[in-house]
Amino acid sequence: MPARIVVDGREKSSGIPDLLRKAGAVIDFAQLKVGDYVVSPEIAVERKTVHDLLSSIYDGRLFLQCSDLVKHYQKPLIVVQGNLAELAEIPEGAEEKDIKKLAERMSLTYDALATVVTEFRIPIIHTPSADQTVQFLVTLVNKSLREGKATGPLLRKIKKENPIKIQQLSVLSSVPGVGEKLAVRMLEKFHTPNRALNASVAELATIPGFGPARAVRVRKILDSGNNAKEILQKTLFEQD
Repeated sequence: MPARIVVDGREKSSGIPDLLRKAGAVIDFAQLKVGDYVVSPEIAVERKTVHDLLSSIYDGRLFLQCSDLVKHYQKPLIVVQGNLAELAEIPEGAEEKDIKKLAERMSLTYDALATVVTEFRIPIIHTPSADQTVQFLVTLVNKSLREGKATGPLLRKIKKENPIKIQQLSVLSSVPGVGEKLAVRMLEKFHTPNRALNASVAELATIPGFGPARAVRVRKILDSGNNAKEILQKTLFEQD
């Protein structure tokens, strides 16, 4: 039985679907709401080039995608394609004011990847090229076939994420000390940003990963008046 993979239509331009066909895989295109490649009913793969990974960290997509992956698939995976060392390179002619920010990209990337592995428990696979990504995907499907886990419909009904929810998460994640991961948990617990932002220290502290100290700092930021700027700067300093 040939390997069958459902591919998100936005991956066409990557060239990987063509390489998968050359490798003997059967490709079905679909508009996937979660992941880029579905190889079995329980495995979905999110593929990112090195620079797309960095972009998804900056704009908050990465943790939202991880949240969706673990919600809908038992064994999600993330494939990072390319050389991470590229993120440590400082472009020739970069201005001095930008050099520090550019130099921090590698640290930021590893911190995000550590969160993906430890908090979301999603394995991260590194592939140096598109060819190696294809080899991994085909191997993954073949392994599922041998284990009898690639049978049945690969697609499942996944409700499209409400754009209002994305905006709500953006509001919560903008609070210093919260971030995307905790924003998801806050919204799940309190259902609306208004309730989350008005929650007591005790209520915030019960959120996994929040803790009493962070809850106190966040509550001070939300409640303080004239000295809010000073508290904000202190909070950011403590996080650094």
